[in-house]
Amino acid sequence: MSEGLRDRTRRAVRAELAAVALGLFADQGFDRTTVDQIARAAGMTKRSFFRYFPTKEDAAFAGVDVIGENVVQALRERPSAEPPWRSLHQVLREWQARIHASDQAVESLRLIESTPSLRARVHEKREHWRREVGEALRERPAGLDAFTADLLVNTATAALDTASLEWLRSEGTADRLTLLDLAFTILEPRPTATAGPSPDPRPEEPPWPPAPSTDPAAPPSGGNSGPT
Repeated sequence: MSEGLRDRTRRAVRAELAAVALGLFADQGFDRTTVDQIARAAGMTKRSFFRYFPTKEDAAFAGVDVIGENVVQALRERPSAEPPWRSLHQVLREWQARIHASDQAVESLRLIESTPSLRARVHEKREHWRREVGEALRERPAGLDAFTADLLVNTATAALDTASLEWLRSEGTADRLTLLDLAFTILEPRPTATAGPSPDPRPEEPPWPPAPSTDPAAPPSGGNSGPT
């Protein structure tokens, strides 16, 4: 069904209101900007603002799928024979690419990652996201156990967060997808052996104390070989 005029108008107003809010956040900081100021700058009342955004934080998140709400569905649509780590990498990579295709989304992301209160809210929301992604991994034919699924999801989240921090340190000049690829490559799980004992990486050490020698010419074990 095609989008109606009312929906298009609402979406346009939300985008304009978010742009006004982001401008104020950039000029005077997120915490020091009030809803009254945003509404006045946008030429509307405070009550009208709340028709489009429930909170000031939601205006900052506008246009950014900050917790990857579509990631779970995209993960379920990946090839069933694909390794779980590769599926996570590809899905999160596509999600990041979509975010960075929008200038407003990039500005929102920069604001979120540089504002502790917004980062805290994102991490709070991610707890629910992690559980859903973990469930999606366990539903795959490989049949991952809960421990392995949670470990992969948390490791992928660490890769995502570390790439974001490095991008922020570069003031947005680094290529975020390249950073994400590097993080996933470094953290890629190694294949585990399916049978046989695990190899011991330690070099073999001689027994201690040493066994007595059977050579009659050899000095007594632990004794002094020099003259008395």
